[in-house]
Amino acid sequence: MAGRPVDHQRRDELLDAVVDYTVEHGLSELSWRPVAAGVGVSPTTLVHHFGTKEQMLQIVLERLRQRMFAATRDAAGAYPDLATAARAVWVRTSDPRRQAEFRLFFAVYGRALQAPEQFADFLDHVVTDWMTSLREARVPDTDPETATRTATLVIATIRGLLLDLLATGDRDRVHGAAESFLSTLEHRP
Repeated sequence: MAGRPVDHQRRDELLDAVVDYTVEHGLSELSWRPVAAGVGVSPTTLVHHFGTKEQMLQIVLERLRQRMFAATRDAAGAYPDLATAARAVWVRTSDPRRQAEFRLFFAVYGRALQAPEQFADFLDHVVTDWMTSLREARVPDTDPETATRTATLVIATIRGLLLDLLATGDRDRVHGAAESFLSTLEHRP
């Protein structure tokens, strides 16, 4: 089995299934037997396609990050200014259908802060991906330093609101707070 080449198309299909499984079940269930049973393959198949459990975790987190960022970037990139982009990001990230995805995101974030060497790639991208996208949506003639500060504020506020929403489930209160914040972006020079 070790000498058999990896079918990359099959690996990608398995990876998407493993990411979906992880979003649904969380990191605590990310071990060979439960994942294999959940995606309908043998543990040996997972080892063949992903290597060690740690390698599988890194690959899963990278794919999850790519999925989340692509969807958020697509939402933000379709709009001409920061206020509209930030509102699109909030609508997408606070969507109840994304709840499990963001619960996993914050679980990984917490673990990454405890073990930065294990989650270095995650930490390298967790802010910079969104930062780049939001800086590009700035008001014309905004200097890069101001655009960076504003993007930092948007990222931190949206993540804080998402944590509150996940912790309390109080959609009306949290959405009201989000609306208050987002309206301040519309009035920026």
